Amino acid sequence: MDFDEAADRLYGMVPEEFTAARDALAKEAKAAGDAALAKRIRALRKPTVVAWAVNRTARERSQELGRLLDLGRRLRDAWRTQDADALAEVGRERASLVARLVRAVREEAEAAGHPLAPAADLEIEQTLDAAVVDEEAAEQVRRGRLTRPLSYSGFTPAPVVRPAPEPAARAKPTPKAGRDEAERERREAEHERRVKSLEEALAEAERAAREAERGRADWAAERTEAEREHERRTAKVEALTDKLARAKEKLKSADHRLEVARREETNAERAARSARRRADQARAALDETR
Repeated sequence: MDFDEAADRLYGMVPEEFTAARDALAKEAKAAGDAALAKRIRALRKPTVVAWAVNRTARERSQELGRLLDLGRRLRDAWRTQDADALAEVGRERASLVARLVRAVREEAEAAGHPLAPAADLEIEQTLDAAVVDEEAAEQVRRGRLTRPLSYSGFTPAPVVRPAPEPAARAKPTPKAGRDEAERERREAEHERRVKSLEEALAEAERAAREAERGRADWAAERTEAEREHERRTAKVEALTDKLARAKEKLKSADHRLEVARREETNAERAARSARRRADQARAALDETR
């Protein structure tokens, strides 16, 4: 067994099996005389449920994930070469691919008996977006060994805005009229570019606002469920606390009873020895008299 084999085995397990399996593999490596491997295995961290679900999808649906990671390579190449057409094409494909994979992660988690909370969609989407934009994140997702969801806070590649060509001059204007007309058309073109840029910024802001609102709604639902769970657990703890208090009272009574029984047993044992000595003495006196 080497480290990669051990890590792949562990991160393919459901979260509740991880810790015990990790410790068992570390002991196995130590017993085999490889203390360094045992230390590396023991240092592996248990994944969150969302990270585990993404890891499972990387194993079970590698082809689907591979298409997204390939799109990420195309995106980074297009950005390096400032290819606006390629960036626009990748952008059109990106949203649908990410959406399909978010559903795939949910399906894999549910199939393994661990359905995800509604708020998990945002963490899955952020992880997949990070894999598209960042090469290191893409490798982490591909290997299927995430311990927690990823996010990307750097600059996100976007299409390069190329200046529009200057409008062609109209046929045979007078020199001054031609300059005035060219200036007017230049200003109009600049105004159109500015309006288009603002429209694109508005569309992006609205999309971000919708995503933020969806995330807020998901977390509100998660908070409500967490509050219900907290109330249930609190009631259970209170009931167990009362039960523990009663059990302690019973234990105290049992301790007292045991102490009394031990003391009285000791007294009875001394009385029995004394009575036995007197009986022996009486028997000896009788024998002597006879």
